[in-house]
Amino acid sequence: MIVTVTMNPAIDKTVEIDRLLPGGLNRIRKVEYDAGGKGINVSKTIRELGGESIATGFLGGNAGKTIEAVLTEKGIQHDFIWVEGETRTNTKVFEESGAVTELNEPGPQISESQMEQLIEKLMGYAKEGTLFILSGSIPSGVDRHIYARIIRLLHEKGAEVLLDADGELFRNALSEEPDIIKPNRVELEEYAGYDYRASKEELLNLARDLKEKGIKTIAVSMGKSGAMFVHGGYEAICPSLSVKAHSTVGAGDAMVAALAYAWNEKLTDDETIRLCMATSAGAVTTIGTKPPTRELVDELMQQVIIEKIGE
Repeated sequence: MIVTVTMNPAIDKTVEIDRLLPGGLNRIRKVEYDAGGKGINVSKTIRELGGESIATGFLGGNAGKTIEAVLTEKGIQHDFIWVEGETRTNTKVFEESGAVTELNEPGPQISESQMEQLIEKLMGYAKEGTLFILSGSIPSGVDRHIYARIIRLLHEKGAEVLLDADGELFRNALSEEPDIIKPNRVELEEYAGYDYRASKEELLNLARDLKEKGIKTIAVSMGKSGAMFVHGGYEAICPSLSVKAHSTVGAGDAMVAALAYAWNEKLTDDETIRLCMATSAGAVTTIGTKPPTRELVDELMQQVIIEKIGE
């Protein structure tokens, strides 16, 4: 069983214009609305891959009702804590040049008692054979060690955790040894304190160091440079796939979904990597945060090149 946790969900509003004119009139060519937030994006992609998950977290107001309705329509199980205030709307402005401007709202305040309600709900699902996905930002006022605390409690129940976070949330959570992590290049460089673009060798050494700290699987997304995977003695780098990109928004969530689906289906390392690369590449071809179809993923899997390190 897979459970996605989205503490700060959103309606993703994607706007397409010719060129952004700050302080001037901007005419919109096209607009799309999606139920979003990183964990929700993961649940949508798992569904497209043919898997199932339970989406949970916090929802509020009319935007929350919209997200709930979308998940129901897509056949995705959900079990959210309802709070006062309005779930945020995040606006992404795409220019014809490919430039993206993001305007993210803060979202509602979450009280300590509401957080305890969510943790109690998660503990109700926690058991061996369950993977929890902790991804994305947390609402303002929530303790920055919350992911670390949840990981510790879930591990006590025998569950496993996939972490996709950045900055302080990422650093704090590592002490509890999440089972799977998916940092991108920038997040890993920030974690290591690098003020420059790290080489693939440096990123690989960082991934190896994280493995030595007790993390079983490390997937590092590197944008146009592809991705690298470390799992036990298995190490590989994959070049990015050649696709007609519309937006890179959601590519990381797609890879997280593929990692979770592969974990649930007990795929081999090679099968996992092919699925991750294809799902992530497929996501950049879609509009907004819509997941790629399984048909497209299967097609792209045939193009994946796996360069195993040491062979």
